[in-house]
This record gives sequence, C-alpha cells and structure tokens, in this order.
Amino acid sequence: MKTNMLKPVALVFGAAVLLSACMGEGKNTSATDSTTTDSTIVAALRPVGPAPEWGKTIKPEMQAVIEKLISYGDKPLETLTAADARKNHTPTDAVTDLIKQNNIAVPAPKVDTLGKDIDVAGSKIHLRIYTPKKGNGPYPLIVYYHGGGFVIANLDVYNASAQALAEQVGAIVVSVAYRLAPENKFPTAHNDAFTAYEWVVKNAVELKADPAKIAVVGESAGGNLSANVSIMARNKHIMLPVHEVLIYPIAQADMNTESYKMYENAKPLNKSMMSWFTEKYLNTMIEAQDPKISLINANLKGLPSTTIITAEIDPLHDDGVMLADKLKAAGVKVDSKNYEGVTHEFFGMALLVPEAKAAQAYAADQLKAAFK
Repeated sequence: MKTNMLKPVALVFGAAVLLSACMGEGKNTSATDSTTTDSTIVAALRPVGPAPEWGKTIKPEMQAVIEKLISYGDKPLETLTAADARKNHTPTDAVTDLIKQNNIAVPAPKVDTLGKDIDVAGSKIHLRIYTPKKGNGPYPLIVYYHGGGFVIANLDVYNASAQALAEQVGAIVVSVAYRLAPENKFPTAHNDAFTAYEWVVKNAVELKADPAKIAVVGESAGGNLSANVSIMARNKHIMLPVHEVLIYPIAQADMNTESYKMYENAKPLNKSMMSWFTEKYLNTMIEAQDPKISLINANLKGLPSTTIITAEIDPLHDDGVMLADKLKAAGVKVDSKNYEGVTHEFFGMALLVPEAKAAQAYAADQLKAAFK
C-alpha cells in the first residue's frame, strides 16, 4: 500500500502492530497490547538475502523489513518531487505487509482517537488526540512530532509510535500534523510545532490531562522540533515540558560525520535523502547553520531532562550523540541509549523488531519517571 497524503488511512500500530484500515477521526483505532510480543513470529521473520554492504551488523528482523521495503521498487526519493515522494512506500507499509503475510493477530485497542484542527499563522493544522480507554484522568500528556525530513510522511505513517506511547505510558498523546515543505518553508514546521504545544498547554484540562505533566517526543525531524519547542518555551517564558524524548533527532548540518560516512547508502535513510530534505525545507543553505536546525549550536541551558534514542545503522546516529554531549555540557540531565543492528525508523516496529520493543519500553519508562 502506498502512502497518500490525501487519504485518511490509519496505519494503527499500538505498541507494535500496524493495521491498514479506513478511519475517520473520532472513531476507535485498532491497537495492540504493547506488553506482548510473539517471539515465535519474530523468530520466523528472517531475511532472504545476505546483510547489505551498508549494514553488515543488521539484525535479521530489521533486514526483513528493509528487504520488504526494497521489494516495492520505488524510485529513489531524492530523484522525485515532494508530491511524488509522498506516494512512495514507507517502512510502515513494509511492516504492515509483513504482519499480514505472517498472519499476526492484533489485540483489542487500548486507546480512542479523535481529530482536532487548530489555527496557526495563516492556516490550520490537524492534531490527532489519543486517549487511554482505561481510567478517567487527569492523564499525563505527550505532544508528539512525526519524522519525514520536514517534507514527507504524516500522522498515519507514524501512528505506531504515537499510539505505543499512549498505551505504554497511560498518557494522552497529541500527534501534530505540522505543515510540510517545500510548500511551507523554514521555519514553518518549527512555528507550527510550538503553536501546537501552546494550544496543548492552554487546553490540557479540557483534554482530561494534568497541565503540570506535559512532555514532548519526536522522531528524526520531529526530534528536532521537540527540542525546539522546549527552547521556545524557555525563551517565551511559558511552561516547559517536564521531559523530552528525542529519537534519532536531526541535530546538526554537517553531513561528513562518521555515521554519515559509514551509512551514506543505508536504508530507509541515506545521505542523499538528507540533502534532498534540507534543500526542500530551507530557503537557502545558509539556514542549515541556524540553531533551530543545528541544535548543537543553540543555547541549551535550562532545558528539561532529556532522553535520546539512537540507531546504530543510521546517518543521524552521530547527531544524537553530539546533541547529548552538548546538552550535558549545558547542565541538562541526559539519559541515552543506542540500539545495535537497527536502522533509522526502527522505533515504531516493535512487533517485528525486538530492539524497537525495547526502545519503546525505555522511552515509556523515562516518561513515566518524569511524570511522577
């Protein structure tokens, strides 16, 4: 199944499972029990060929997902227009198809969802709000920002991660559909991300959330946005998130780091794609040095405690390491983990990839500790 930005197709992947189903906001989504994984299914998920040259240490389950992604035969993203790139298959599609092919059962949902449009400068953006079925609140609240290089992907593609966090933390999750480039250039996504955070802070009680327990979480470009939300909250003197979880975040503009060199041709993210994303989002390449993009150049003092998750086989691996070091140097409490043998985008694959299940549990534990 191709991901079309115009079709509201839910790829619901509670802690780890994806279903392809038509969904209208306000209806229940399907989810999986995030605490269970059928080890026999995972054990049966084996790659067909040898490990790729760019990832000799890749885990077999991760390789099976990548092989499925490659099998679709899509044109390289960096050769396409943004509109056509958004029609390419995603890692989410690969996981969905492997789930179907292996007849993996999907447990009952643990969250309800509804949609909400909010005003941003000159437009509106959409929020998807996940609320635990268990309990009556007030719940802690997570504002979640998806990945996609500020150019591709949507709430459905990253539904897995948002719903997993809601289920495992027992929190309301507000997933933000910030505007994408090149239709909306820098710093539109950053401004949308902060506007959404402000809206959440003002409306937390109405959402059945505890306004004193709000965190931000993001993957890749979304990890960059999450850190920027904390910085902007500090600068504008509004309530800081109590914690931030940054999952393989974009944190700097130098594409000659060791991980960029080692994984220049990796999948699902490579160096050429990162150049393409940068060109599409920024007005000029000089903006790559802006502290909003190059977080390692930003003033990081006074930010909330931070969890950073990195993947070994990822051009952005060193971004996460460098950002962790800069945050620590600024006096921020940082906890970080690297997951061996997995690639960029692994976090939402918990039913198929054991490292993703472990990373989700780690993120959930860090958030629950921060919310206490």
